[in-house]
Amino acid sequence: MLRLLNIEFQKLKYNKAAKVITITYFILITFIALIASIEFNFAGVKFRIADQGIFNFPYIWHFNTYIAAWSKLFLAIVIVSMMANEYSHRTLKQNLIDGLSKKEFISSKFLTVGVFALISTLFLFVVSMILGLSFSDYNEFSIIFSDLEYVLAYFIKLIGFFAFCMFLGIFVKRSAFALGFLFIWWVVENIIYALLKFRLFRGTEIADNIVQFFPLESMATLINEPFTRLNFIQSAASQLGETFQRDYAVHWYEILIVLVWTVVFIYLSYYLLKKRDL
Repeated sequence: MLRLLNIEFQKLKYNKAAKVITITYFILITFIALIASIEFNFAGVKFRIADQGIFNFPYIWHFNTYIAAWSKLFLAIVIVSMMANEYSHRTLKQNLIDGLSKKEFISSKFLTVGVFALISTLFLFVVSMILGLSFSDYNEFSIIFSDLEYVLAYFIKLIGFFAFCMFLGIFVKRSAFALGFLFIWWVVENIIYALLKFRLFRGTEIADNIVQFFPLESMATLINEPFTRLNFIQSAASQLGETFQRDYAVHWYEILIVLVWTVVFIYLSYYLLKKRDL
């Protein structure tokens, strides 16, 4: 395992673009902390976003994992280009000539994906813990470490998404086209959902039950939007006669769906590599 990881990180070591994008990703996660310092002046009343409860334990785990998940596209660029470079620089062929099997090659890529996901998750955990301890109104041990399933969901979400990007990098072979294909896939999923929701199964929940099994949608629904959980949003809605009835929990079957897709994408990556004439 360490040998395979060492091979991959030696390649990334000399990839300046990958370094810049990866650093940018972690900087963006750190920028979540800047939200705490934003102060608004509304009708002469000053208030900070941090004072509205977004950094309260355990809500912070939900809020930060949802926000940070949007930055995963930066690492997706690194992973897709990492795969594309294997073809353009012919390092894939050279690795195989040097004795690396195709199974070991795919394993090395997935291990790299796993390390990226793990480091990202640990980094987000530390940032969230610091922000929570600094701004949360609730610092009891039991409250701090409740709702950590959102951190697990974040890790699974990254693993699944990066495995998908790895597959696209092998399937398309060109990073720009692979990212374009990722966007097209997202558009197609939304078109299918719209057709199911507003044409075939109008007025029912059948479309939502079907779309939860789509790759990108299954990853997206792992962590639902957290904003309507905020007390001031709930209060404002109730004053307008509205109520938010959403399921914000992370469910085991949602994690299972993403894990199944992860296995599928890894297998498809290996199958493509095995069948292609390099």
